[in-house]
Amino acid sequence: MGEQRQRGRRAGGARARAEIVAAARVEFAERGYDAASVRGIARTAGVDPALVRYYFPGGKPEVFAVAVADRPTDPSQVVAGLLAGGIDGLGERLVASVLDIWDAPGGREQFRIVFGAAAAGQDTLVRDFLVREVFVRVAAAMPGPDAPLRVSLVASQVAGLLVARYVLEVEPIASADAAELVRRVGPVLQHYLEPSG
Repeated sequence: MGEQRQRGRRAGGARARAEIVAAARVEFAERGYDAASVRGIARTAGVDPALVRYYFPGGKPEVFAVAVADRPTDPSQVVAGLLAGGIDGLGERLVASVLDIWDAPGGREQFRIVFGAAAAGQDTLVRDFLVREVFVRVAAAMPGPDAPLRVSLVASQVAGLLVARYVLEVEPIASADAAELVRRVGPVLQHYLEPSG
């Protein structure tokens, strides 16, 4: 008798997480953020969806953050933490959180990859992720009927800061201490976060 092939889905192991991340990159690239699913990622990786949830308890947003942005971050937890303190001081907390993520070792290079993907026409992937997992949640916590416009202005300010610091490397922004940027940019974001008159 020859070798019997193992039936069923492969169990987890040292390579399983890396294969899930690789499969997620394929799924997100082919389907976009909204249409990709944990089940589809698992199917592409040849694993059970429960294994994807084991490695990425935050689900699709966490898989995306690791697969595309190479950041071991669950965006829903980051946003929940930011919003836990209410609107007061949210501008500074937001700048500090974003800089903390991208100032980490390898962050500058990874941001350039994400930015390059957006510039190459894959912007809907990153945009859909940011809109669904970050901006919608922040806007929901903001008072006033113009919250969607105000959160979009916040996003434009943050995007400009990140591009200036990590892509264009505009000095002295590129080498500025993160605390200094938080002190200066945070109040600008706060202006947008609070309803006017």
